[in-house]
Amino acid sequence: MNPHGAKPINTLPPDGDKSEAEIQELLNRINVLVDESKSPHQTGVSGTAAPMASAMTQKSVHPGTGLTKNDASTQESVFFPKAPRNFREAGTNDSQVEALVLKFLLSAGDCSGRKISEQIKLPFITLEPFLAQLKTDQLIGFIGQAAMNDYVCRLTESGRDRARRYSSSCTYFGSCPVAISDYIASIKAQSIEGQFPTKSDLRKAFSDLLISPHMLNKLGPAISSGRGMFLYGYPGNGKTSIAERVTRSFGKYIWIPRSVTAAGEIIRVYDPMNHIEAPLESEGVFCNSEVDARWVRIERPTIVVGGELMMEHLEISFNEENGISEAPVQLKSNCGVLVIDDFGRQRMTVDELLNRWIVPLEKRYDYLNLASGQKIQVPFDQLVIFSTNLEPKDLVDDAFLRRIPYKIEVENPCREHFIKLFEIMSKVMKIPANPASVEHLIKTHYEPTNRPFRNCHPRDLLLQVRNYCRFNELPIEVTNETFDFAAENYFSVM
Repeated sequence: MNPHGAKPINTLPPDGDKSEAEIQELLNRINVLVDESKSPHQTGVSGTAAPMASAMTQKSVHPGTGLTKNDASTQESVFFPKAPRNFREAGTNDSQVEALVLKFLLSAGDCSGRKISEQIKLPFITLEPFLAQLKTDQLIGFIGQAAMNDYVCRLTESGRDRARRYSSSCTYFGSCPVAISDYIASIKAQSIEGQFPTKSDLRKAFSDLLISPHMLNKLGPAISSGRGMFLYGYPGNGKTSIAERVTRSFGKYIWIPRSVTAAGEIIRVYDPMNHIEAPLESEGVFCNSEVDARWVRIERPTIVVGGELMMEHLEISFNEENGISEAPVQLKSNCGVLVIDDFGRQRMTVDELLNRWIVPLEKRYDYLNLASGQKIQVPFDQLVIFSTNLEPKDLVDDAFLRRIPYKIEVENPCREHFIKLFEIMSKVMKIPANPASVEHLIKTHYEPTNRPFRNCHPRDLLLQVRNYCRFNELPIEVTNETFDFAAENYFSVM
């Protein structure tokens, strides 16, 4: 007998063949799961309700690595959302699940129990007794058997009426939302704060970008601080490219919920337009079943917003037609990087944007308004990068500059780096390199007019060369003549 009173499954002889050994390992894992199911719930995060105990654990995806929060900059997040064993662990209730099930059946028609489980992302073993209760309440009926001891469900008339009432206030019937308290705890567990990327981490993050050691030394402390920074300088020198690679310094993957619920409202967090999903590869028999399907494993986010940014993008947006809310950009970029590109050219004034973020940047939390008028406090856990072609001191006052401790100028490349960029871009674009023509370009089109080098020029000029050769049905190659044509077009008004 094990400590919890459950009789273990019989073991196989130690001298069995390979297949017997695999079966033995499987039986051992089953016994472990039986023990876990009988063990008392752990609290997980202090002050958090019991659902947090089992639904979310801070264990490594790869057991035995010994990862901690401080060494996560080079590894994967140690946060892991564990599949709930009941509604309480999922942080939901019968009413919420009933609304999702009935609205889905109203839209989809007859569906098996497992299909419903896949839709709302709750384990079938958790949902099965609830479907039986809905049948008892005469809200659904079982109209036939499905595979694997399952049934095909259909709404009754009373179930259809109730589903319509649910849909009139909110049409959402996707993944069962995660409690906002669970989401906040997950951000704390995966936070960029407390991670201190080293110089070797930055070299890996910027390995595909030509960047001087001097610039890397300036960027390093700013990234390691986890606070905001200004990147300023002339256009075309790669400020946005630098900002997009900063995220890699903090580890590759995090987990986010598809949606959260706060004060009865559903807020969508996962955004396929801004998040890159990275499904967890199966690492064992029970790997997939251990994951809470309401969470998505994504690459640590880098969200770039530019001149289109408006004040409403920084608040929860509520759609009155379907009753669903959408998370603002700062919530979607939590545990990652938020780039404000072309800072100073937004539709709102600079003062409006800065006043909105003075408190979040300093306190690392934000207050958001729900459609009901209620305010909720959420983490503001990202590195905010203000990228601009203008001088920061001409845009903001000293009070705000104090809250952005790092102001880094992205300078023009030196001659050596400029020539190296042509070599790199030639390989990328599969155009044979011609150092002599690059020297001709510099001496003819740069030195006589003291034209400054820009990091974007090699790429743009080589594109002009390639297009010229294709149009004239010539071999795609760099010559003095093709560079003269490209420069004449490119610099005609510059």
